[in-house]
Amino acid sequence: MLTGSIINTNLQEAQILGSCTKRDGVNFRDKLAAMSQQNQSCLWLGLDPNPELLPSAFASVAEEWQPGSSSVTPRVMADLLDWLEWVIEQTQDQVCAYKPTLGFYLALGTRGLELLEWVLRRVPEGIPVILDAKYADLNSATALAQQAFEVWQVDALTLNPYAGQDLVAPFLLYPHKAVFLLCRTSNPGANAIQEYPAEAAAMRQGGTEEVDPLYLNVVRQCRSWGTPEQVALEVGSPDPWVMRRIRAVAPERLILARSLWGEGVDWQACLGAGVDEHGEGLLLPVPQDWLSRPDLKESVTSLRERVEKARSQARRQNVESVCDLWMPDVCLLQPDPHADLILELYDLGCILFGEYVQASGQILPYYIDLRTIISKPQVFHHILNAYAEILETLSFDRIAGIPYGSLPTATGLSLRLNKPMIYPRKEVKAHGTRRQIEGFYQPGETVVVVDDILITGRSAVEGAEKLRSAGLKVEDIVVLIDHEQGVRERLQAQGYRSHAVLTLSEIKNTLFRAGRIDEAQFNLL
Repeated sequence: MLTGSIINTNLQEAQILGSCTKRDGVNFRDKLAAMSQQNQSCLWLGLDPNPELLPSAFASVAEEWQPGSSSVTPRVMADLLDWLEWVIEQTQDQVCAYKPTLGFYLALGTRGLELLEWVLRRVPEGIPVILDAKYADLNSATALAQQAFEVWQVDALTLNPYAGQDLVAPFLLYPHKAVFLLCRTSNPGANAIQEYPAEAAAMRQGGTEEVDPLYLNVVRQCRSWGTPEQVALEVGSPDPWVMRRIRAVAPERLILARSLWGEGVDWQACLGAGVDEHGEGLLLPVPQDWLSRPDLKESVTSLRERVEKARSQARRQNVESVCDLWMPDVCLLQPDPHADLILELYDLGCILFGEYVQASGQILPYYIDLRTIISKPQVFHHILNAYAEILETLSFDRIAGIPYGSLPTATGLSLRLNKPMIYPRKEVKAHGTRRQIEGFYQPGETVVVVDDILITGRSAVEGAEKLRSAGLKVEDIVVLIDHEQGVRERLQAQGYRSHAVLTLSEIKNTLFRAGRIDEAQFNLL
């Protein structure tokens, strides 16, 4: 029960604090789109208890507050709560998302976390909440994902991607939630890192773009970590050139923009550079110092109208853009139910020829790269359908994706089939929870393993063995491509049934008949 730390005479509704209002029934992107449409807005607003911005109307006891001291009294907390409630009341029909910054609440100690829970309870259920954590600690990622998504019930979280996909994976176990990965900031002191190598900045000054800076490589990597519904980007830059380059690399990703309202910043140019071809995909901030304005509602309303006008102009400028739609250009005499899918994969550059080292250590004269498919909704949709046709014939309780290439596919299938997802870690860390399997499960449940490609079957078997060691039943392994050469028989000898959407023989025969590859390439495959 609340201890009175933020109760005052205006809080008659004080009750037992359990979990915050449930927010996990709708996909984050769908929820965001619905609110954006309802309020005709792409604005987000920070709900930060920064006492420096506390308006005088709510600062009846602000003189009691001193950072880092025990003076964070119940009366101070009540002032902050009243203020943030007022902010929500003034803006809830003008914004599409709220973004509380975790650091401001932590700075208030234990009472600050109580305040965060109260603020989350005040946000109308239809408005998504993005918790700004800039989290980057690998050891406790699973614990934070559980706290943020299960207890606080926020809809999305900001992360620092420097620790790689290992950090992000625990958050992607929640298919209806999302993460925003920080790829660029406006802090001048960060340029030595995010513009690395120095040649990238020099090239820009000289008018060329041959060398990509680190932040663009971060964007490229992040795109392969999860679907556009789950993995988005945070960009803090008032430079339209930076925004344009990021949008070019990630045309399908949602971008949360920051640092757009400084003196001399051309925010309209940033908006034009950051929206996608439909004039969507970009969230703009309400200036944080506006929270102390007595005319907050009028100010945000005026900003929303100006931004929507600029977005309409951007849509008109993109009216000639067409959807990135693949269409078949051949008619095969021999019917093949997967012909279109095979041709799509080839045309997207997923099948490469050359000398490549495989994950198994083998050196083959070709390479099949499936990481780009999650950025192509059409082909990804086809692939999920093909997997689902196989999975619907099997009996299982949970889906397990093999890190890291098949995690986006397992997430999509989890949503498609309404089956919970888990995954075995690639390696068990010597710190943190030391869990071998991420996600919730009960020993005795049946799990189907989803992987991308079977060459030797080693990664799939290693994952399956970890699941079995935890008391789970694993009988079936489902993949997109089977390289054949006896791998199915080897898996069967180890007690696993393997199922594949495509075989390498089917792929090479279809490509050869369609004229996509010549006889030499056919023989290589």
